[in-house]
Amino acid sequence: MCGDADLQHYLHEWDLAPDGAGILTRTAKLLPVRHRDHPAMLRVALTAEAAEGAALMLWWQGQGAARVFAADDKALLLERATGARSLLAMSQGEQDVEATRILCDVIAELHASRRAPAPQLTSLQEWFEPLLASAHLTDQLARSAAMARKLLAEPQDVVALHGDVHHENVLDFGPRGWLAIDPKGLWGERGFDYANIFCNPDIEHPEPAVAVRTDIFHRRLATVGAAAGLDRRRLLDWIVAWAGLSASWIIADGDDPGVDMAVLSLALACSDAT
Repeated sequence: MCGDADLQHYLHEWDLAPDGAGILTRTAKLLPVRHRDHPAMLRVALTAEAAEGAALMLWWQGQGAARVFAADDKALLLERATGARSLLAMSQGEQDVEATRILCDVIAELHASRRAPAPQLTSLQEWFEPLLASAHLTDQLARSAAMARKLLAEPQDVVALHGDVHHENVLDFGPRGWLAIDPKGLWGERGFDYANIFCNPDIEHPEPAVAVRTDIFHRRLATVGAAAGLDRRRLLDWIVAWAGLSASWIIADGDDPGVDMAVLSLALACSDAT
């Protein structure tokens, strides 16, 4: 992968040395490198969404997120996570409460006010269009869409959002602690970022089950509500909206939305009982 023309361009432009195997994802090309003898990660965006997230990474300036060493309109050079700890391993290893608190702490850092104005970001209204515009929804997804419309009509605590907070987008950076990577770059109510936690890590790692367990769902409600200072009802509403949106994406891709629908059912049951 080091022979890739894009990567070669930035290796030369930013005087980098390859330091591991490259990784190709749906949205970016990644290559571990050395930058002035420090471990770094070169990330070349393949989508406009990835480029928008890069603007947010620059704006955060290393507060709650990985530092940016260099950037242009297509690529980022980031500090590299070298710590040994993993939120995925913690969550799957009966340390989910601790992992959830760490995620909440990182989100709070990302949402903290900055002096500079935020970059242009995608609104949650636009982000939810795949769910809101669908004419063929199950009863549960219709309830999710209705809740999303209600929340989007009267947003509270509007901030720049990461948009994809999960256990593999918050990494151990050693002395710098836990930091976020790979934001979507959204703009809207802060509760959205906390709702993202609730379907993970099961979407990508369904075994052993974590997010779909009733006991863990209820513990997360209490943990996130306390750590984020969120009203329980408002948090449930955002989980209902988010799980339905995530399910709608997965259905559109022709895959099984079982995890999202299970979490949506848990959230609706809690909401109905409140």
